[in-house]
Amino acid sequence: MDSPPPEHGRRPTRQAAEGWLLTFALFSALATKPALAVPSFAIQTGQPCAACHVGAFGPQLKPYGRDFKLHGYVANDGQDHGPPLAATAMTSFTHTNAPQVGGAAPGFRPNDNFAVDELSLYYAGKVTANTGAFVELNYDAVERQARLGKVDIRHAKEGQVFEKDLLWGFTANNSPTVQDAWNSTPAWGFPYNASALAPTPVAAALIDGKLSQRVAGTSAYMLWNDLLYAEAAVYQGLSPSTLRITGIVPVEGTDLIKGMIPYWRFGLIKDLEQHHFQVGTYGLIANVIPGGNPSTGFADRFTDIAFDANYQFIVNPKTTVSDMLSVHATWIHEVGRMDASQALTGSLPNHSLDTMRVDMSYSFAATVTPSVQYFRTSGTRDPNYWDTLNGIPNSEGMIYEIAYVPWGKPDSPYPGFNARLALQYVDYLRFDGSRVDARRNNSIYLSLWTGVKF
Repeated sequence: MDSPPPEHGRRPTRQAAEGWLLTFALFSALATKPALAVPSFAIQTGQPCAACHVGAFGPQLKPYGRDFKLHGYVANDGQDHGPPLAATAMTSFTHTNAPQVGGAAPGFRPNDNFAVDELSLYYAGKVTANTGAFVELNYDAVERQARLGKVDIRHAKEGQVFEKDLLWGFTANNSPTVQDAWNSTPAWGFPYNASALAPTPVAAALIDGKLSQRVAGTSAYMLWNDLLYAEAAVYQGLSPSTLRITGIVPVEGTDLIKGMIPYWRFGLIKDLEQHHFQVGTYGLIANVIPGGNPSTGFADRFTDIAFDANYQFIVNPKTTVSDMLSVHATWIHEVGRMDASQALTGSLPNHSLDTMRVDMSYSFAATVTPSVQYFRTSGTRDPNYWDTLNGIPNSEGMIYEIAYVPWGKPDSPYPGFNARLALQYVDYLRFDGSRVDARRNNSIYLSLWTGVKF
């Protein structure tokens, strides 16, 4: 399906059955009649989900899907497909190795929780001949809060420079890396959905999701000769009043951005018939007021520099349901000058944090896709900053997943509907500085993710 992973959400156990009933209702309605109203990306391109997405379900992109996104979510086929609207629903079950004291979240038991993770509505597709948009609205069933999710509005055109093809464009978006077309960057990286009812490490670089939906910015990008990709962006932190309006909670005590945030992205690309390569770098510089407390007159200054690589091997490029190998890797190095945190809490004046992730998947006939990832985060020991064992932010582990997608292919009997059933296991080798109790946080996550195009 042409839709992203929703932001993590949780829902009280007593309402879980409603989510499964909603999923069944969506399926039943479409099982009796294919979607005849206006679709999202798939119908706009005239292609099934498997043409753009690895495993016939988003967000992991194939070459055709990357090309469609970089061209502004527009397929100029001369037809009027109407408003490109879509909706998704996700339900799940989470089990952790050890019960969580006080419950996994308000309204949940310490363990073995069913949940409705999230309900989402999308406008995803063409606006004008050269402009398209991806706009996500979510309902977080835990917070019982509607919120603005990922936004990426694009304008793209083509030309030539030095007698070579040039694709260029502009994007307005609300999350650094959400505009990226490769699945090694944080906004679209593996795992594509994860449990919000399982423990997660506290440490993360600023570019690694901590600015999602909390900033707004514009960027200019170009792809020259299908070889060189370059992008430059400037972001501005959203004010507390805007965060309230867009539903980003909690607002009180949240970090705020001071000034502008420059963001960059460069990549080298090589597409052959079966083999597809990309290597690149991305990063940003931001001044953060910790806890939104300006009393010190200082800000913490973070510089994030990352490198990434992608490789895909398509066994038979002539068919949309070919077996396919995908490998993604990223390394993020963050340096922090902690002027404000030092004044507020006595933290160390300088920090560093390194994050590495490497994942691999193999999709069988765009239907069954097993995946595995190794991840590791390590950084400066600082008990006055990190709420972890001895102030150590280090975490490390593996994620194993197998996903099953029955439809989203050329012979699908339900062209307006798709579903993804996935079983995921997270195995921690170290968690927030501890190896001894790390595996108490291991989790099993079973999810059913459905989508419908109107």
